[in-house]
Amino acid sequence: MQTSDLITQKLTAALTPQSVKVQDESHLHAGHAGARPGGQTHFRVYIVSDAFKGKTRIERHRMINAVLADDLAGGVHALAIHASAPGEGGT
Repeated sequence: MQTSDLITQKLTAALTPQSVKVQDESHLHAGHAGARPGGQTHFRVYIVSDAFKGKTRIERHRMINAVLADDLAGGVHALAIHASAPGEGGT
């Protein structure tokens, strides 16, 4: 299973989002820090969830980082996060 699919599954289970999209951007970072042959190291997440209502941007990022703590400690080198509550737009 691809790392992007695992990230999607974990975020879906933990945050029951209305929408979640995970893009593997590893190819854009070839030769940079944390990049590995075969990719699966750099990701961008777009997520909309009721769980983010009333939360600051930092709190939202912390929620996502907590869900993905094992992945971030292991093979995932970078994670760009675009998190919003329903109706906020921007993701």
